[in-house]
Amino acid sequence: MAAAPPRVPLQPAVPPRRVLVVDDDPTVTEVVTGYLGRAGFTVDRAADGPGALARARAAPPDLVVLDLMLPGLDGLEVCRRLRGSGPVPVVMLTARGDEEDRVLGLEVGADDYVTKPFSPRELVLRVASVLRRAGAPPAAGPLLHGGGITLDPAARTARDGRGPLSLTLREFDLLAHLLRHPGRAFGREELMSAVWGWDFGDLSTVTVHVRRLRHKVEADPARPRLITTVWGVGYRFDGAPDPAPEGS
Repeated sequence: MAAAPPRVPLQPAVPPRRVLVVDDDPTVTEVVTGYLGRAGFTVDRAADGPGALARARAAPPDLVVLDLMLPGLDGLEVCRRLRGSGPVPVVMLTARGDEEDRVLGLEVGADDYVTKPFSPRELVLRVASVLRRAGAPPAAGPLLHGGGITLDPAARTARDGRGPLSLTLREFDLLAHLLRHPGRAFGREELMSAVWGWDFGDLSTVTVHVRRLRHKVEADPARPRLITTVWGVGYRFDGAPDPAPEGS
């Protein structure tokens, strides 16, 4: 009788990532929950700001999909409080055309946003992309220098002559990409693919992130000298590479 094959120990299953969906429109919540569930995520939901914070305390999510316009407590304040208690990634849902709200969302710590009306498939891809980048190990490599900026990919820190730069996840990745390719013009589609990791969607995402990044690295954001616009193409980092300090 042939010997039984050796038993191979079962590998523990990777638990599904938990996403908290916060929107007071039950139709939107139902659709988003369905798409995320079919993509393999465990989905929790809340219909207002206080409920979102309570659900996040009871079952900490890996990511929050957060509508800006909420009863009880708006999305900006919910985002502030969520990020104040930990580095949970946030994808905001905003009304199309409300660029000021999108900028404020990024400023209080949102990692990305999707404008309504949106494709549920695109939202799932955005969620997966943010989670993938948030969970990725720090990039290896030397310090990046240019235009008076020093960026450490491994520690995910950046500073200029004024001190540390407070950058969101995407702002950091965008600045790192530009510093690695000084003098090269990138179209918004190229930046979307290289920094966001997907090849379709609302290109205004790139525009808003560039604008926010300029406010943090430029001496005069209205007259940028580091991240310049190349008309008809996109954006270019024009800061000359700085000589690397010894030991970097």
